[in-house]
Amino acid sequence: MKLLVISPSIDVCFVTAILLVMGLSTPGQAEVTSLDSGNIDDVLNNAGVALVNFYADWCRFSQMLHPIFEEASNIVREEFPDTKQVVFARVDCDQHSDIAQRYRITKYPTLKLFRNGMMMKREYRGQRSVVAIADFIRQQQVDPVKEIHSLEEVNTLDRSKRNIIGYFETKDSDNYHTYEKVANILRDDCTFLAAFGAVSQPERFSGDNVIYRPAGENAPDMVYFGSLANMDLSYAWTQDKCVPLVREITFENGEELTEEGIPFLILFHIKEDTESLEMFQQEVARQLISEKGSINFLHADCDKFRHPLLHIQKTPADCPVIAIDSFRHMYVFPDFKDVSVPGKLRQFVLDLHSGKLHREFHHGPDPTDSTPGQEETGEVASSPPESSFQKLAPSETRYTILRRDRDEL
Repeated sequence: MKLLVISPSIDVCFVTAILLVMGLSTPGQAEVTSLDSGNIDDVLNNAGVALVNFYADWCRFSQMLHPIFEEASNIVREEFPDTKQVVFARVDCDQHSDIAQRYRITKYPTLKLFRNGMMMKREYRGQRSVVAIADFIRQQQVDPVKEIHSLEEVNTLDRSKRNIIGYFETKDSDNYHTYEKVANILRDDCTFLAAFGAVSQPERFSGDNVIYRPAGENAPDMVYFGSLANMDLSYAWTQDKCVPLVREITFENGEELTEEGIPFLILFHIKEDTESLEMFQQEVARQLISEKGSINFLHADCDKFRHPLLHIQKTPADCPVIAIDSFRHMYVFPDFKDVSVPGKLRQFVLDLHSGKLHREFHHGPDPTDSTPGQEETGEVASSPPESSFQKLAPSETRYTILRRDRDEL
């Protein structure tokens, strides 16, 4: 369905009138919950799926989305009448700036998906139409767990994917209900399967059981030894297996990664150069596992991301290159060959957190800690001089093709 292209200068009431004629809005019937600091946790924690519209009244795109969002909520409510199964909600970010800050909202409107109170990393970036939004919610209601009817199916799994397999006595159990919740949250990161009753019996010699089957034909299975009914433990273990320590950044997920709000440690490498990637992955796991959560470990295709390389005066011919993007500046790891030197990569990250990299970016090497080879020139090997373009270019413009239907703060 094609929507009219409406000039921002047209009055919002006129926009609504047009949508009414098109059959896209039915004011007075919308079931959209307004969230504030007093009810947001209760509403989201009790919703299987919640789609939240973070908006600002002054934003023309927010104004245009309101009737569309309301009509989509009406359609979804008819199909899923249980108010705890699906919730459509909205936050006025001008009135509730604390909530906007809590969820790092920087553009309006932003549509965030929540499951059982947990915000999903992948926000809704599809078409802003009634049909598309309703279809998106329908997709979220599809059971993420595929039932196994024969253990032979386990032997034919796609080994290019990460698989989580659960063996349960029955679907009606706390163990399986927790497994379902975890699968819903991580449905985009792993394939989830489950066997029940007699089919699962051979794998339940000591009770219900969950295993992780990594990607790769010869990769061994890993068994979960924690409490299957404990949501926090089950989620933490599964997330660790499903979300790789070093992720690839692409134009599709760049904005999403940026919105996580923590700096990037990036390996820029030629796509075919798997040796450098493996070395980087090993050293991140060896030196930086304790920094997980304070910095994102990423790798990027040099040819695709030539623009970020230009910020550090590099080209694909210089790859592999390691750099930190703090969202303010980019800092270059002096020499990729030193990545396997014990503690070298870790110190690079610690220098970011201590402010040393930022300080040296502007003022040159610390007088008591000059890097060999810098004394003669007085240059800072870790980063080029800052340009006015660098000051104006936010990190997301380096890694994404931004949406044109949102207003920035």
